[in-house]
Amino acid sequence: MAASVLATTSSLWALPAQAQDGVLRIIVGYPPGGATDRVARIVADKLQASLGSTVIVENKVGAGGRVAAQFVKNAPASQPVLMLANPAVMVVAPLVVNNLGYDPEQDFVPVSEVNRYVFGVAVASAVPVKEIKHLLAWLKANPAKANIGVPATGSLPHFFALMLGQQAGVEAEAVGYKGSAPLLTDLMGGQVPVAVDTLDTLVQQHQAGKLRLLAVSGDARNAAVPDVPTLKEAGVNLSAAGWNTFFAPQSMPAAQVQRYAAAIHKVMQDPEVHKQFATNYLDPVASTSEQTAKALQAYKKQWAPVIQASGYKP
Repeated sequence: MAASVLATTSSLWALPAQAQDGVLRIIVGYPPGGATDRVARIVADKLQASLGSTVIVENKVGAGGRVAAQFVKNAPASQPVLMLANPAVMVVAPLVVNNLGYDPEQDFVPVSEVNRYVFGVAVASAVPVKEIKHLLAWLKANPAKANIGVPATGSLPHFFALMLGQQAGVEAEAVGYKGSAPLLTDLMGGQVPVAVDTLDTLVQQHQAGKLRLLAVSGDARNAAVPDVPTLKEAGVNLSAAGWNTFFAPQSMPAAQVQRYAAAIHKVMQDPEVHKQFATNYLDPVASTSEQTAKALQAYKKQWAPVIQASGYKP
């Protein structure tokens, strides 16, 4: 049975108790079709068979994913719900938003990380560089043009763009867009010379010759673009990755958290899931709840200084 969207604007918790029996709801703070939503649906389809019960994906959109976090925080223990969230919700927002409405460490329990994704650094075809080191030299020689497009302000690509500027010795301007589509349009049209975004946005246009992908931010080359080096291979000491991780509300009993963690871990070892993730330029991860908690702490340690030093406020 395929996972489905619960198309309703009414409160989930207002539903009759009998309607909740045996149903796990996965809450996503972004619209259908986005990267986090796609991950949720891939996992949900397989999770139904593993759990032997219905799994529904519901999109609770607003405030960059924070509406979903506030919603899941208040979930009653009797009504099973998980949130699939990314760093914008659980790492960035707590550092830059006043009166957040939730505490990532106090209000949630990490269940399982399911994927990581890397960024690409791309240039418009009119920019006269073909290697990342040439780009850094070009940015330094043209500081007035050091505008780096990113899919959203406050996103990891935003902060990674600032780090890239630091490597060039310039104060880069991260130009935030309302999503990847308008960013891609402006990059290919030459309105912005450089962009940092996830690979699913950049690879096809790179292969079509409409932009040049100079480097990827991961620790290894991506199979979809084996000709594109990592930043470290190209001599730039930067690496970064985003992720999607399942979280349970603090109210969920520990035994139930472990049950979901084990089921998701099993799903993430499925070759078919690996194939679907690869199609979306995602790296699958199969982790326990304990491994996920450790990974989150390491991630916060990496990014908190960068985010705080930026002075960014939404």
